Amino acid sequence: MIRPVSIHRFENGAIHRAADFVAIEEPLEIRIREGRDGKWTTHAVAVTMRTPGADDELAAGFLYSESIVNSAADIALIEVGGERGNEVTVELRSGVDLDWGRLKRNFYTTSSCGVCGKASLEALEIEDAPPLPTDFGIAPELIASLPDRLREAQPDFGATGGLHAAGLFSGDGRLLAAREDVGRHNATDKLIGHGILAGFPDFAENILVLSGRASFELLQKAWRARIGVVAAVGAPSSLAVELAERFGITLIGFVRDSRFNVYSHPQRVREERDTGTI
Repeated sequence: MIRPVSIHRFENGAIHRAADFVAIEEPLEIRIREGRDGKWTTHAVAVTMRTPGADDELAAGFLYSESIVNSAADIALIEVGGERGNEVTVELRSGVDLDWGRLKRNFYTTSSCGVCGKASLEALEIEDAPPLPTDFGIAPELIASLPDRLREAQPDFGATGGLHAAGLFSGDGRLLAAREDVGRHNATDKLIGHGILAGFPDFAENILVLSGRASFELLQKAWRARIGVVAAVGAPSSLAVELAERFGITLIGFVRDSRFNVYSHPQRVREERDTGTI
C-alpha cells in the first residue's frame, strides 16, 4: 500500500536528501460476468483509482453501494487478475436479474471525487427500504474516542499521511473492521464489501467512522448498507446533511479534541446515565 521515494526536504533553512513514503495509487477496472442462455459475457462497469489491496472487497462494496447486487448471494466468485493485478471480475450467480439501466454509463471516479446532486436523493426515495431503527443509543464519550481508535487501525497512514480510512464500530465501541485507501470512497466500499462477504448480519446499529469529511456519496453508501450512525473527523456537506436527515441517519462531524457536532437525528446520542438526548 506504500512505496519508498527519495525526496529533497527543506527544513531549518536547508535542503537535504531524505527517504519518504507515498501511498500507492493505481487504476482498477471492475467487471461483471453474467451467464444468459448458456453464454457468458463480461462487461466493464467502472474504473476507479485506488490503493491496491482488498480489491475483491472494493468490487463487492462498489456493486452493492450502486444497487447492482443486493447481497453476497448474488455473487458466484470474484477474480483478481490483469497484468498488474488491476482488473477484478465479479461473476454473478445464475438467475440474478441484473438491472442494466444502472449500467448505461461507465462509472469513472478519481480517488477524491464522485457525482452527486438533488436528483440522487429522489432516486434513493424510489427504493423501498424500511426505516433505520432509532431505539439504540451511543454515549457522547464513546463517539469522541472513535477517531483515535480508528487511527490505531491505520498501519500505513503514519508512514505516508496520504491514506483515508473507514472503520466500522459496534454500538459499544468495538472495532469490527477498518480499511485504508487513497480514496475515501474506496475505503468505504472496501469496508462495506468486507462486511457483505464476511456475512455481517446487520449494519443498522453500527457506527461508520470516516477519517475525513462526510460527502453525499459516502452517506449514500452508508444508507445503502443501512448504517445508522456516521461520524466524520471533517465537515459534512449540505447534501450529506439533507440525505442523513431524510433517511434517518445520525450524522456527526468534526469529531476531534473531545468535541463534535450532530447534524441529524440526535436522539441516538445519549448520556451514559440515560439522562435523555441532546
